[in-house]
Amino acid sequence: MKFQTLTLSGSLLLTLFAFSTLNVVAASKYLAVLHTAGKSHFIVGSSLMRALAQKGHEVYVISPFPQKQPIENYNDIPLPSMIKAFADTVKNFWEINDRSMVANIFSRYDLGTRITEVALNDSNVQQLMASNHTFDAVICEVFLSEALYGLSEHFKAPLIGLGTFGAISWNTDMVGSPSPPSYVPLVALKLTDRMTLMERVQNLAFLTLEKIIMEWYYLPRQAAIYRKYFPHLPRDMYEVRKNAALVLLNTHVSLAYPRPYMPNQIEVGGMHINRHRKPLPEKIEKFINDSKHGVIYFSMGSNLKSKDMPVEKKNEILKAFKNLKQRVLWKFEDKEMKGKPENVLISDWFPQDDILAHKNVKVFITHGGLLSTTESIYHGVPVIGIPIFGDQFLNMAAAERNGYGLTLDYKTLKAESLLRALKRVINEESFQHNIMEISQRYKDQDMLPMDRAIYWVEHVVRQNGAKYLHCAGLDLNFVQYHNLDAMLILYGGFALVLFIVVYCMKLLFKTLVRMVKPKRKEKRN
Repeated sequence: MKFQTLTLSGSLLLTLFAFSTLNVVAASKYLAVLHTAGKSHFIVGSSLMRALAQKGHEVYVISPFPQKQPIENYNDIPLPSMIKAFADTVKNFWEINDRSMVANIFSRYDLGTRITEVALNDSNVQQLMASNHTFDAVICEVFLSEALYGLSEHFKAPLIGLGTFGAISWNTDMVGSPSPPSYVPLVALKLTDRMTLMERVQNLAFLTLEKIIMEWYYLPRQAAIYRKYFPHLPRDMYEVRKNAALVLLNTHVSLAYPRPYMPNQIEVGGMHINRHRKPLPEKIEKFINDSKHGVIYFSMGSNLKSKDMPVEKKNEILKAFKNLKQRVLWKFEDKEMKGKPENVLISDWFPQDDILAHKNVKVFITHGGLLSTTESIYHGVPVIGIPIFGDQFLNMAAAERNGYGLTLDYKTLKAESLLRALKRVINEESFQHNIMEISQRYKDQDMLPMDRAIYWVEHVVRQNGAKYLHCAGLDLNFVQYHNLDAMLILYGGFALVLFIVVYCMKLLFKTLVRMVKPKRKEKRN
């Protein structure tokens, strides 16, 4: 009996040892490149890296936002220089609407080359590159950063792209996803997937223009930065870019519209959302709870600073808020606000996710960023959008089409138009009904977005880069991809044969006519 007990104990120890060994073997080492100073971008990427760290993987994160409360397995590689590089650009965001779309495209790409060089030139990044670190995969945010993909090649690790904007040409080109312009709109346009003829013409024109600027102006500049910092690498930037193992997309079909994806292009939109509401700070909780008519939450995101808004626009918004019976939470980056009414509470930071989860919040006034619109849908709060740049127009076009939001033009924004929009969204039941319907649709997934993201990141490592997912279309040039040469041979050959047949028939007909005419003349004679 004693021998049997010892045997069972020994088996148990062996089993525990085997499991512990398995966990050690399964643990991987990841490098995340979250280089932008846009806090919303960082929120998406860092949530994934924290989840990987909590699962036992070792993660290193290049970003301008080092942890305030360090967690196990999460290692910061700070980018303090990036905050300064972004500072002037952020101040000019309010002026973007005053420039042409072409000017904005060039400005955006100039920003990309500037911040890419800032990141690669940073002493902490240089020190990492000179170290003996090895990584199982490099997760890089896909945001004006193609030369940074060289870090994956430098560390001989698979490249995983993180698309914080959802599916756009920057990341679809990495895996070969088709984006038919007939129903896939450019993110900067106020269009949906249901376009009129003239909208399709507009979409095709701007997509063509952006593609030309990207291929002939922007990507060559990124390639030059890549060669400067990675002169030893055998593959160039273009080849690394089209050999990404995986792209994670911060979107979901229920939030946007159906479009074609490659198998290694995975939707994980909303993986950053808190599934369980945390208690709000006492002052905020009391302010919301004591509002008999509900609360309006107003935030223009992390990049747009309300304090930098032109005074005349600020006054129009305050004028509207003074005439509301609801209370307003306004994310405002100054401690003081001139002319602030009593029903408005300002702060440079609000726990947005937890505020939107509060049942007393009636409307979310937003810039229309993807994180904000995703959170509003998850928590079932209708939106009023004031889009300024980027994908904000596309997101708000979807909100209007699906009936859970209204869009206001920032250029013509007045107190009267804001008040009208607020009254409509608060009083018309359709807005609340529609967003709750979409919220339920979004939540009805086979697995949580974070679990899906972790599965695919780990899958890439388990499958040694998952090269089997590489799309053959990435290896074709423009003529081959669109089958223009094959069409020329097939249709051109058919047309040539048809032309020859018709031409021969004409010759034959003319010959027969000439032969018949002399015979008719002889009969007359």
